[in-house]
Amino acid sequence: MDRYRSVFRPGLFDGQLHWVTGGGSGIGRCVAHELASLGATVVISGRSQDKLDRVAAEIAEDGGQARTMAFDIRDEEAVKAGVAAVIQAHGPVAGLVNNAGGQFPAPLMAIGKKGFDAVVANNLTGGFLMMRELFNQCMQQHGGAVVNMTADFRNGMPGMGHSGAARAGMSNLTMTAAFEWAHAGVRVNAVAPGWIASSGMDTYGGAMKALIPRLKQHVPLRRLGVEAEVSGAIVFLLSPAASFITGVTLQIDGAASLGSEIFPLGAESKSVPFDGFHRAVTPEVLR
Repeated sequence: MDRYRSVFRPGLFDGQLHWVTGGGSGIGRCVAHELASLGATVVISGRSQDKLDRVAAEIAEDGGQARTMAFDIRDEEAVKAGVAAVIQAHGPVAGLVNNAGGQFPAPLMAIGKKGFDAVVANNLTGGFLMMRELFNQCMQQHGGAVVNMTADFRNGMPGMGHSGAARAGMSNLTMTAAFEWAHAGVRVNAVAPGWIASSGMDTYGGAMKALIPRLKQHVPLRRLGVEAEVSGAIVFLLSPAASFITGVTLQIDGAASLGSEIFPLGAESKSVPFDGFHRAVTPEVLR
């Protein structure tokens, strides 16, 4: 049986419960697989029970343990109830990967309040609710680690200003939570992926879909990242090796957010992706 090829030692998270929001697809699916392969019991949540069931079945087939819970992280009462139910059924949650989110491409002048609010709720407010409830109901007593998902917003996010605002807010929220919750033994960090070859790319149409195959031309490493490279960073931040790291946002973007057009990129790169996820699927738009 093929297994996840993690760089971390087997059994790293034995006996621990970890929660991955947005675990039914993309990066969240990959993270859930890696955590399960390292011994964690993984709770995967999202809005689509069918997608969660498929990932849970994959994890079980690979010899891991996964539980599912379908709800909307933007619904405060659903978050409170979901966290309470998981803790009652499975015990303390050692790690939260606040991965759920989403956005749509649009220039600022075309974004209405409803659309702006929806993206902020997806990428900031919902993550805040998950963090707060897990801290109040569990981690305040037992400690733990949180890894939040942001994005490459360092130079703004033209074409996705609503998402950039929310993601920058999540990075700042990460620092505040790291400071306020340190006394309880809770670490809070974030990751900021750049262009990652993940299923989320297939949700875009029009001009964005046409642009995606050319994105690697704007990355100094001359390629897109893969899901396992994001997962590996997240797992490190959850692990004991990161015990003195908190309040950090880690860029995972192949240096795409650095430099300028004044210094041209090389024609090619010797960079090789980390082939860790045995069930990885190349997005249709990149085939």
